[in-house]
Amino acid sequence: MNSNQCDSKDFTRGTIAKNRKTEKFTAQGRDLKAMFEPRTVAVIGASRRKETVGYAILNNLIQAGFKGAIYPVNPKADSIDGVRCYASIQEVTVPIDLAVVIVPSASAVEVLESCGEKGVKAVIIISAGFREVGEEGAKRENQVREISRRYNMPVLGPNCLGLINTDPIISMNASFSRTMPRPGNIAFLSQSGALCTAILDYAKAENIGFSKFISFGNKADINELDLLSYLKDDSKTDLIMMYVEDLVDGRGFIQLAREITGDAPRPKPILVIKAGRTAQGAKAAQSHTGSMMGSDEIYDATFAQSGVIRVNSVEEIFDLAVAFANQPLPKSKRVAIITNAGGPGIMTTDACVRYGLDIAQFESSTIEALKKVLPPTANFSNPVDVIGDAQHDRYENALKIVLNDPNVDSVIVVLTPQAMTDIEEIAKVIVTISKETQKTILTCFMGFVDVAFGVKILEDNHVPNYPYPEGPPRALAAMCRYKQWVERPRTSVRLFPVKPSQARSVLKEAVDKKQLLLTIDRAMEVLRAYGFPVLPCSLATTETEAASQTKKIGFPLAMKIVSDQISHKFDVGGVRLHLKSTEDVTQAFREMKEKVSKQMSNAQIRGVFLQAMSKPGKEVIIGMKRDPHFGPIVMFGMGGVYVETIRDVIFRVAPIRELGARRMVESVRSFPILKGVRGEKPADINAIVECLQRLSQLSCDEPSIVEIDINPLMVHPEGDGASVIDARIVVDPAFKEKK
Repeated sequence: MNSNQCDSKDFTRGTIAKNRKTEKFTAQGRDLKAMFEPRTVAVIGASRRKETVGYAILNNLIQAGFKGAIYPVNPKADSIDGVRCYASIQEVTVPIDLAVVIVPSASAVEVLESCGEKGVKAVIIISAGFREVGEEGAKRENQVREISRRYNMPVLGPNCLGLINTDPIISMNASFSRTMPRPGNIAFLSQSGALCTAILDYAKAENIGFSKFISFGNKADINELDLLSYLKDDSKTDLIMMYVEDLVDGRGFIQLAREITGDAPRPKPILVIKAGRTAQGAKAAQSHTGSMMGSDEIYDATFAQSGVIRVNSVEEIFDLAVAFANQPLPKSKRVAIITNAGGPGIMTTDACVRYGLDIAQFESSTIEALKKVLPPTANFSNPVDVIGDAQHDRYENALKIVLNDPNVDSVIVVLTPQAMTDIEEIAKVIVTISKETQKTILTCFMGFVDVAFGVKILEDNHVPNYPYPEGPPRALAAMCRYKQWVERPRTSVRLFPVKPSQARSVLKEAVDKKQLLLTIDRAMEVLRAYGFPVLPCSLATTETEAASQTKKIGFPLAMKIVSDQISHKFDVGGVRLHLKSTEDVTQAFREMKEKVSKQMSNAQIRGVFLQAMSKPGKEVIIGMKRDPHFGPIVMFGMGGVYVETIRDVIFRVAPIRELGARRMVESVRSFPILKGVRGEKPADINAIVECLQRLSQLSCDEPSIVEIDINPLMVHPEGDGASVIDARIVVDPAFKEKK
């Protein structure tokens, strides 16, 4: 299957088409056990010199207490730090599960070949000097890929930091990081090795542990899909964090990530930092859809369809990670706030509202119970202000009462350090209660120095703390979104009965003629074949023919010029609306042909397109642009001439499911207009959803189509459907049908 096609049979569970000519990626993935859980490790390029990477990796393996056997390989050394050294991998007499290669890139290919001949089960290439340095490096990287495939020997890297497995039964630090992270339930994957070192240092300061820590560099062989497939079933991993600069297969990522985040027996959240938000495609767009779709919109769509949570910074990803990794997911968005200071309580409330959380409304019994244990100057509604002189007993009573309220699903505890505040005791109270409840508790002990000991008590006992009031609401909101994703209703990709042969004949004719843009009459033929609500219409080549065709179309009608050389009909006077009689049609035909011929003297006019006028409604746009890596990307937004100015649009990777199509419609900022304002009847949302699904099906069925714009799609009041007013279809004149 071409990388820019999609077919429903390629989206069954367990099969993901990769952008490689000879390989299918399965949901089970490649066998990476030897890489993550080796019994024997060879360090090829181990060194005695302490300032080298070769020494750092060997030393890290030893210092981490690796439970297997280590075999340094260096032809110029007999031993390193008391460990026997071998001249080559071939001299090692035992089978090797994992080889870590740290030789210059010019020698790495030869070393990798030796590993294959030796029967090494997996390899990590730390060395740089491959694709990132130019053409010669790219050739070496292709050789690495070829050797790894030939020997069925998974290769991580090249140009990477390495791999860490903190599982006590493995305890492997096969990287040149400065420290071994503490064990935890978070796995971290990164394309950037330099970022890895900074992340490890940050995590050490914040006392955050990892299950696996993986730098995968250039992805010559092993990529994020292979690693995610392994982590999906890793019992030590409950949460996955990623830093990526690109994805090798966007639709494959969607399939696998959907399973991990929502469909696996034990779902795991995935948090992603995607670098390069501002990158745009180099090819000029032929449509509104293409002009508004940059690479970042595609990644947003990919993550949204996968249940993946995209974050914007290292700070944010850790803020979310510690909440996901340490607290249960809230049952709903209803949150309570307990604070000893009014200002921070208000700031926390504002942040909750800003992030879409609901400020819980207490039961009357909750308020009465609070009045019995709090001073009369306290605030008994949400947020609960226990007053600045509150000590641990007041916090304890308030927290227990609030958590007992059936309208509360999570609590944010805010503390500012007053002279009388027993910070450590309050922290202990929160920890005790957190262990007794199934509801989510996050804290904001504001400050750094005075609250430090209390914060340590909290974090050592799995209660996340944030120094500023905005932190807990942001994390809670992400947890609520993920909860909704896990519990969402499941829908399938709907396939309609259509007439693909009719559409294909039109498209083949355009390809054969090397025609880039279909004329409107031919575009409507394609859409009609796929069941779109096309208005009565016809092509007329003469004035007499136009007059006669009005009988079957009816009045009022629209007239549009038809020419292969004219793409923007309005700009050259090639559109007339509300024609009400045969006389209007014949006069408009003469005037339009004369005017257009003057403005576009080189244009070959095939005739005019006659089309019934639509009933009133709301104008929306639906469209598609085919991305070379992700395939067809479907768009929805409010339509009309201002679509590119307003840019109220949303994208999804095809094929889209029924629920996905509906979420597209509901996600635009102007959705309230479609729901109806000031007494207007709501628009027919179901008709839009169906058109989006038909567009998805057409886009997947017909790979010769590069771009589609249906603008406007006139959406009538609820129950009255929709009408296609205008459409543009761009084909690839160089397309060759797959045999």
